[in-house]
Amino acid sequence: MSKVNEAIILAAGYGKGLEPLTYTKHKVLMPLINETLLSYWIKTLVGVGIEHIVLVVNYLRDQIEDYVKNLRRHNDVDLKIVDEGKPLGTAHATLKGLEYIRHNEFLVVYGDIYIELSDLKSIVETNGNVLAIYEVSDDPRKYGVVICEGSNVKGIIEKPKEIITRKVNAGIYKLTKDFLKFIEAVKPSSRGEYELTDAINIAVRSGINVKACELKYWIDVGRPWRLLELNKYLLTNKVRSRVIKGKVEDGVHIVGPVVIDEGSEILSGTYIVGPAYIGKDAVIGPNAFIRPYTVILSNSKIGFNVEVKESIVMENVHISHQAYVGDSIVGEESNLGAGTILANLRFDNKTVKMYIKGTREDSGRRKLGAIIGAHVKTGINVSTCPGVKIGSYSWIYPGVTVCEDVPPCTVVKLNGERTPLRGCPLNIRF
Repeated sequence: MSKVNEAIILAAGYGKGLEPLTYTKHKVLMPLINETLLSYWIKTLVGVGIEHIVLVVNYLRDQIEDYVKNLRRHNDVDLKIVDEGKPLGTAHATLKGLEYIRHNEFLVVYGDIYIELSDLKSIVETNGNVLAIYEVSDDPRKYGVVICEGSNVKGIIEKPKEIITRKVNAGIYKLTKDFLKFIEAVKPSSRGEYELTDAINIAVRSGINVKACELKYWIDVGRPWRLLELNKYLLTNKVRSRVIKGKVEDGVHIVGPVVIDEGSEILSGTYIVGPAYIGKDAVIGPNAFIRPYTVILSNSKIGFNVEVKESIVMENVHISHQAYVGDSIVGEESNLGAGTILANLRFDNKTVKMYIKGTREDSGRRKLGAIIGAHVKTGINVSTCPGVKIGSYSWIYPGVTVCEDVPPCTVVKLNGERTPLRGCPLNIRF
């Protein structure tokens, strides 16, 4: 078995399915408790023996470069950043990355998915060309399904109309440089993109053997609720004990596995039920209620009598007193006024739907709150209906109930009037 020591991470795409979070934060920088998808992938690739990583980027390149520069201060990793230019699809991005691959065998991974280290080891240890697959429990027609004959891949069908199989393309490949000719032979798909899956189909039709390696756990972090689900999975499986590095006042009650990071303060009367994570320099309370599967990132403040349940609160967020945040994501630098309620349960008890890329998509979740972008401000007594998205740099006036998505840089007033926010600094490059 030859040694695989190089990998390409594909991270050039915008991540439209994660709006409004991706207006200001790259999709590979979404939080996995106290790290990011990108830092996790780098750590995991190094963990299976990868010595040289090529990171293909485009959208928010400067943000990625700054993040990697900071990573390099703490990790000795050989990482080359390559700009794809205009994003033209996964095959095109792979070709860009291949210009910097020195050895015959290499990995290609999509930067917005998550798998476990043990599964990646299985891929690396499988001889020959390998495609990772996963058997999904939800509708496989949303994915590229993989037709297998035993352990051999016979083809990939993108988003079929009928349910053929529940085994889907997991977005991880182990290939050889012989695959270059198949990638170069790819033509634009119906979406106008050069798809790496088409290269697999061309290779298989040409008689090349591609092995299927089935994963034990996989999630595509292409929707906001999947980011919540992934963090819940990680809190359940990775946070097993209580770690308290910050200051905890008398009168605080902590139940179960909870991590309270350095510099944070938990004020009297606060009740925290794990698994949960409180980031560096956060301030919680007094009398706050932090419920299970909650992630609160650095420098955020959760005020008096605030309840946070199964949510992600990004960096530098301020949630004022008497607020409720349920099954929601609050973007960095946002400020939720006193009495803000992010409701998470439909009145009719049905699953919550959310607009994704202009189409109303069923999350499959009975409880799902709001997805709030960065630098959002809500006044006192603002309420949001389940599944609502509020774009970055938007202002919601006091007393407003938001039941329809709010675009970025929008002011919403009590009379329903919506106007552009003057001087909005948001520069959406897509």
